[in-house]
Amino acid sequence: MSDPLTASVLVGLAVQKFVDSGAGELAKKFTTEAIAKIPELWQQIKNKLQGKSAKVDEALVKLESGDRSAIDTVTKNLDVVLDDEPEFANELKLLAQTIQAGKIQDNSTMTQNNSDNAKGWQTKVEGGTAYIGEIHIQHGQTPNS
Repeated sequence: MSDPLTASVLVGLAVQKFVDSGAGELAKKFTTEAIAKIPELWQQIKNKLQGKSAKVDEALVKLESGDRSAIDTVTKNLDVVLDDEPEFANELKLLAQTIQAGKIQDNSTMTQNNSDNAKGWQTKVEGGTAYIGEIHIQHGQTPNS
């Protein structure tokens, strides 16, 4: 797993059902088993934070209605709880690991054949990061792999 399970990652996983454009988008990213665990993660976070303050309660309602603007408030408050309650933090992290284990990997490859002086670009975007590559070839030399 590449991402540490921070409060930000936990909240991001838990609210996907609300803030993503629909169940079809989730199905492209996660297995059915992982999707089934997301509401459980959200409910644990919500149960722990609900009643802490009016601002937190408002943020929870906003997230459930799909409003991303409340993510920071929930994340900051969850971060405090994770520090104060290591057992709860461990429960959430184990649940999040189960969800992330069900993430569908894109193992596709891309092939491009260019000839003469053609220049081609291929882009693969994962999680908002675009990986763009370029090969520089000097006349008479082969590219280094």
